[in-house]
Amino acid sequence: MIALTSATRVFVSLDPVDLRKSFGGLQGLVKDQLRQDPLSGHVFMFTNRNRNRLKLLYWDGSGLWVATK
Repeated sequence: MIALTSATRVFVSLDPVDLRKSFGGLQGLVKDQLRQDPLSGHVFMFTNRNRNRLKLLYWDGSGLWVATK
């Protein structure tokens, strides 16, 4: 389970993303597009062009999570 606290921020990528990307690709987008540290404990949200799917990237302290809906 993703444990969110009041200090957790959610960053949303406004540009559509190829959702075939996994950990490495999404980590690169966080660094390059959002200018954030993917291991910060914040949640990073990406959507596809149609905005009908989304992917979350989250570091829980022991590893990265990728959640898809």
